[in-house]
Amino acid sequence: MRDSERAVVSHPEDSARVTAFGLRVAVIESQVLFAKALCGIFSDDSEFKVVGDFRTPVAAPLQHAAPDLIVLDLDGQPADIAQTLGICKESAPKARVCVLSMNLSPEIMQRCLSNGAEAYIVKDISPAELLRAVKTVAEGQSYVDPRVAGGLLRRRSMNGGKPDIMELSAREAEVLKLIAEGLANKQISARLHLSEKTVKNHVSRIFSKLNISARTQAAVHAIRAGIV
Repeated sequence: MRDSERAVVSHPEDSARVTAFGLRVAVIESQVLFAKALCGIFSDDSEFKVVGDFRTPVAAPLQHAAPDLIVLDLDGQPADIAQTLGICKESAPKARVCVLSMNLSPEIMQRCLSNGAEAYIVKDISPAELLRAVKTVAEGQSYVDPRVAGGLLRRRSMNGGKPDIMELSAREAEVLKLIAEGLANKQISARLHLSEKTVKNHVSRIFSKLNISARTQAAVHAIRAGIV
């Protein structure tokens, strides 16, 4: 994959910290054979130091590993996307997460990014391409496979350029449903056991993703999508 084909967004202030011992990488892969292969790829590059080899994301081991980067193979994980990425982000809040998957679904890619992933990498790439993608993320940029990003843009084009309700995370869809039911942020906070600040952040992201500015518009989107 040529550099010009990569879909990236730069966020220099979020770049991973580089030490004399290399970037600390934790690999989360459910299949032992593939896990060892991934660890080998990163161990052979002097810019990386593998600090964890896990089958699933578990809070305590991830906290102890303190990675700068998490390479997460999403395929075969027992929990849903939001829960899996939530554990990664809560256990290693400074780590940037690169999701690996065989799935070319724009919806799944968007759900991963909405739930905190910095990259969505399709697993049919070469080891060299994988390293380039992960290094791109380490530099503070976001990365998505251009084939998946292209699918999302094509779907939006067919929809008249309008964003799709499927771009919301599971939690955002839940908040949208409650907005459509007429609940205020304080009531949503109580219903979902979240802080009002967290609810407000969810509402802001919903408005941004759906390109709307009012709760009434959000309700219309929810009704059209059939979630209420």
